Amino acid sequence: ASGLNFGFRRAIPHLVGVTLGFAAMVLIVGVGLGAVFEAYPAIHTVIRYAGAAYLLYLAWKIARAGPVEEGERGRPISFLQAVAFQWVNPKGWVMAVGGIAAYAGIAAYPFNMIMIAAVFGVLGLASSWTWVMFGSGLGRVLKDPRSIRIVNIVMALALVASLIPVVVGD
Repeated sequence: ASGLNFGFRRAIPHLVGVTLGFAAMVLIVGVGLGAVFEAYPAIHTVIRYAGAAYLLYLAWKIARAGPVEEGERGRPISFLQAVAFQWVNPKGWVMAVGGIAAYAGIAAYPFNMIMIAAVFGVLGLASSWTWVMFGSGLGRVLKDPRSIRIVNIVMALALVASLIPVVVGD
């Protein structure tokens, strides 16, 4: 939605924040936070549901967002907001904890943990970059407010649908 509503250039801080925030999360989970979740599973449950509630709120904001007019001072998500968002993103937590669990033997050494976080970061940057470019391209094609509103609603519904495995699964 950021690429669609603000264009590629204005979405770069969001893109970089998501990438670095998630890579940092993977690294921190790998160096010990995963053990905290194993010892106190209620913490993970609270984060999962609080994050899901926040993502529902974001889906609502995306669905209600209209196109950003030329002279309008719309503000995309900042770098720090995108970094902070990773810590309430239940999908991110599931991916970080699952990824570390899958490579636990490899992650036993600090250098390996840094490499795993770097791989997650590079792959995250590539996928986020593609997503923002796609949205930016859509923004150039979709000019009427109704079309942009429909795309925003579809994106919001996709975000809600992505929460189903997080909330239902265990």
